[in-house]
Amino acid sequence: MIVVMIALALGALVSPPIMKACGTKGFYVLAAMPAAALAWVIVNWPDPSAPPRTESLTWVPSLNMDIDVRFDTLSAVLSVLILGVGSLVLVYCANYFDTMRRRIETFGGEIVAFAAAMFALVVSDNMLVLYVFWEVTTVLSFLLVGFNMVRATSRRAATQALLVTTFGGLAMLIGIVMLGERNDSYLLSDLIAHPPEAGVLVNLAVVLVLIGALSKSAIVPFHFWLPGAMAAPTPVSAYLHAAAMVKAGVYLVARLAPGFADQLSWQIPVIGLGLVTMVLGGWRSLRERDLKLILAFGTVSQLGFITVLVGVGDANVAMAGIAMIVAHAMFKACLFMVVGIIDHSTGTRDIRLLARLGHRLPVLAGIAALAGASMAGLPFTIGFVGKETAFGSVWTTGAFDDPVAIIVDIVLVLGSVITFAYTSRFLWGAFGRKVRRLPTRQVAALHPPNIAFQAPAAILAVLGVAVSFAAGRLDELFRPYASTLPSFGHPAEHLALWHGFGLPVVFSIIVVVGGAALFVILRARRRAVFGNPPPLNADRIYDATLRGADTASLWITRYTQRGSLPLTQSIILITAVLLPVVALAVGERDQLTIRGFDTVEEVVVGVAMIAAAACTTILRNRLASALVVGLTGYGCGALFALYGAPDLALTQFLVESVTLVVFVLVLRKLPSEPATRHSTGFKPARALIGIAFGAMLVVVGLFAAAARSTEPLQVRLGDAAYTFGHGSNAVNVLLVDIRAWDTIGEVSVLIVAATGVASMVFRNRRFGAVPRITDAARLQAGLSDDYTVASDRTTWLRGSELRDPRHRSMVLEATTRVVFPTLVILSLYLFFAGHNAPGGGFAGGLVMGLALVLRYLAGGRYELGEALPVEAGTILGAGLLVSAATATTSLFLGAPALSSAVIDLHLPVFGDVHIVTALFFDLGIYLIVVGLVLDVLRSLGARLDVADDAPTTGSLPAQPLTGAHQEVRR
Repeated sequence: MIVVMIALALGALVSPPIMKACGTKGFYVLAAMPAAALAWVIVNWPDPSAPPRTESLTWVPSLNMDIDVRFDTLSAVLSVLILGVGSLVLVYCANYFDTMRRRIETFGGEIVAFAAAMFALVVSDNMLVLYVFWEVTTVLSFLLVGFNMVRATSRRAATQALLVTTFGGLAMLIGIVMLGERNDSYLLSDLIAHPPEAGVLVNLAVVLVLIGALSKSAIVPFHFWLPGAMAAPTPVSAYLHAAAMVKAGVYLVARLAPGFADQLSWQIPVIGLGLVTMVLGGWRSLRERDLKLILAFGTVSQLGFITVLVGVGDANVAMAGIAMIVAHAMFKACLFMVVGIIDHSTGTRDIRLLARLGHRLPVLAGIAALAGASMAGLPFTIGFVGKETAFGSVWTTGAFDDPVAIIVDIVLVLGSVITFAYTSRFLWGAFGRKVRRLPTRQVAALHPPNIAFQAPAAILAVLGVAVSFAAGRLDELFRPYASTLPSFGHPAEHLALWHGFGLPVVFSIIVVVGGAALFVILRARRRAVFGNPPPLNADRIYDATLRGADTASLWITRYTQRGSLPLTQSIILITAVLLPVVALAVGERDQLTIRGFDTVEEVVVGVAMIAAAACTTILRNRLASALVVGLTGYGCGALFALYGAPDLALTQFLVESVTLVVFVLVLRKLPSEPATRHSTGFKPARALIGIAFGAMLVVVGLFAAAARSTEPLQVRLGDAAYTFGHGSNAVNVLLVDIRAWDTIGEVSVLIVAATGVASMVFRNRRFGAVPRITDAARLQAGLSDDYTVASDRTTWLRGSELRDPRHRSMVLEATTRVVFPTLVILSLYLFFAGHNAPGGGFAGGLVMGLALVLRYLAGGRYELGEALPVEAGTILGAGLLVSAATATTSLFLGAPALSSAVIDLHLPVFGDVHIVTALFFDLGIYLIVVGLVLDVLRSLGARLDVADDAPTTGSLPAQPLTGAHQEVRR
C-alpha cells in the first residue's frame, strides 16, 4: 500500500512533463497510473477469513505519527471508487480539454495527486496521518476548484471551499488528539476495537471529529460550499464532488460508526443533520435552472442520505449505505460528465436554452437516462438495490426505538420522492422537447461529441445497471464491513435485485408516484412555489460572517495598531505580562524556593548586565546603545559558561556578535542621535511595562523551577543523546535528532523572515547577479576598463580596488587576509566536531558568517562576491533541501524520519568510519546560517551601499587618484 501511495505521488510529479510532451492526449497516459493502482486493489482484495493487511513505516514515533496503513473491506471499496472513477475522469479530460491552455499541464498532475491523497486517506490507520492527507485533499481541492483563476467566481468558490473544510479539519484535529490521548493510541483500529467510555470529553471529541467529517461531505450547515464549487471544470465536479473528496467525510463516519454510533452525541448530528440535508438539498435542486447546480444540490441531498445510512450503526443499514456509496459514485460522476458534454457541445447548461437535445444526441440521452434511473432508484439499477435495502432495514433497525426508526424511514422516503422529482427535472431540462417543434439556437448549432468523449460516462452508466444483477456478489464483498456492526438480533439483510413484495416495494412505488406528481405540480406551479427567494440562505450567511469578521478585525486593528510602534509593542508586552500572571493567580502554585548566586563571578557578571541594561535607557547615541545592549547578551553567555554549558555559551556569543553586526549595518544609515523633536523624554508607563515584563519572566521562571515534581530530563539526556542520537554533545543531538522537526520548522521560518526583509530592501528584484569585479563595475566606480594593478604592489583584497580610497584600511585588509582562512577552518572544525564536542552546524555557520562579515567590512560589497560568488537564496534553498532530504535518508536506513542512523564504512587508510546521518542535517543548518548572514550582508549592507553610491556615480574621474589608485597603470 505504501508503495502504491509513493508510486502515485511520483506519478503526480512527472505528470506535467508528460502533459507538455503529449498535449491533451497525455491524459490517457496519466489515466494508466490510477488504473494500475486499481489493478493492485483488485488483485489484493481483502480476504474475509484473514486479518486485514497492515503495513507500517516509522516516521515520527515520539509524536505517534508512524505511517500505519490498514487495508480492509471499507478501504477497498472506497479505493475502487477513487482509483476507478479517477482513471475514467482522466480519460474524459483528454476530450474535454480541446487544446493545451494555461494550467492544463499541472491540472493532470493535481488529479493524480488527489487520487494518491485520497487513497492514502482511506487506508491510513493512524488518525494523525489521516488528518495530514485530509488536509492535502483540501489544498488540492482548492487548486482544482480555482482552476480558472482569472475568474472571480472561481477564486471565491475555491476560497469558500478551503475555509469551510479547513475549519472543519482543524476542529477534527482537536477531536483526534483528544481521542488519541484518552485512548492512549492514535490507531483507528484500536479506537474502534476499544472505544473510550462515554463522558463529557469523549462526547466533545466525537462532535469535533464529526464537524470535520460533516463539513467535508457538505452536510448542513456546511452544505453551501459544494454548489459554489461548481465553478470548477466539470471533470473536477465529476471526480471530487461525486466520487472522491465528498466521500471522505462519509468514509470517516462509516469508519467510526462501530465504536460511537450508540452515543447521543453521535446520533443527533449524524442522523438529524443527515435527514435535514437530504430534504433541504433535494428541495433546493428543484429551484435551479443550471444543470450543474441541479446535480450539485442533488449531491448534497444524496450525501445526507448516505450519511444517515452509514451512521445508524446497524449492520443491515450499513449494507445499504455501502451500496449507496458505490451507486452514487457511479451515477453522479456519470451525470456530471454528461453535463460537461452538453456544455462543451452547446455552450450552455441553462435548461431554458436546451430544447429537443435528446433528438440531436440520443446516445447521450440514453446514457443520462440510465444514470438518472439509478439516481431515482428505479428497478434494475444499483441505486434501486441500495434504496430498497435502506427502506427495509431502517424500518426494522434496533439502533433506535421503533417510533424513531419509523420517523427516520419516512423522512428518507420523503427525501427519495424529492430525489425522483429533481432527477426528472434534470432529464427533462437537459433532453426534453419542452413543447417546442424546433430545437433552441444553442441545440441547433451544437458540435456533436465523439465516441471517446462519451465513453467514460457510458461505462459508468452501464456499470450502474450491470452491477445490480451482481447484487449477491456485492453482498459477499461488503459483508465483512457490516459484520463489524451489531445486527440487534435481526436476520441479515442481503443485497438483492428483488426482495419480494413487502414494505420496501410499497415505499418504492410511493417514491415513483410521488416524485412524478411533485415534478408535474412544480412544473405547473413553479412561479407560485419558487417565486420568492428562500428566507434563509447559507451562502448569504457565509458572506455576512466574513463581513462581520472583517468589521471586527478592522475595529480591533483601529484600537491596537495605529501605526505607532511603541503602542503596538506596549499591547504585546502587556498581554504577555497579564496572561501568565493571571494563570499563576488562579492556578495551583508550588512552594517558591529561590536559590541565590553560587560564586562571586556570577555576581560580577550579573551586576554588569544590570548596569548595561540601565545605561541603555539613558544613552542617546544609537550605536552606543546597541553596543551596551550587546553586553547583556555576552553576560548571558558568560553565565552559561560558568554553569558548565560551553556549547550554549559559544552559540550565545556568536549570535550576539552577528546581531550586533546587523544593528551596526542598519544604524550606520541613521543619524547617530535622534533629533530633538523626536525626543520622548521619560515615559513612566513605558518604564513600568518594561519592569513588569522583566519581573514576569523572573517570577514565572522561579515558579516553573519550583513546580518540578519528577526527575529532571537533563539527568537522562546525556545517555539518550549517545544511545539514540549517537553523539556526546547533548545540545547538538537535541537540535539535529531529538527535536529535529522543531529545528527544521524554525529554520524554515528563519528563511521566510530573511526573504521578507531582503525583499523589502531590494523592493523590485529580490534575486539577481552576485556583485563581482567586472568591466561594468570598474566603470561604475570611475575607473577605466583596461587598467591593471602594479605588479610591485600587493593587493590584499580584490574588492578594495573599487572602493573609495578614503574608506580603505590597509591594516584591516591585511588582517582580514590572515584571519579569514582561520575563521573558515574554525567554522569547519565546529561543524564536524559539533556532534560530540561544543559546536555544530549552527555555531559553525555563524563563524563562517562572521568571516564573511570581516571580508565585507574590509573590502566592501564587491569583496562579498569574490569571497562567495553564490546567490544567498541558492545557499538557503540548498540548506533547506539538504536538511529535509535527511528525513527520507533516515527512512531508507531503517531509522525514523529526521533521526540519526549510522553508516559503517571501512576505508583503506582511516579504517572503520562511522557516519551519522545527522551530520547531513547539520550540514543543511550550516548552509542556512551562512546563507542567512550572506543575505543580511547583501541586503542591509551591499544594497544600501549601492543606494548611497548612486548619486555620485561618475564623479570620481574628475578627482585626482590617491592612495592605492596612484599605482594603477593604463
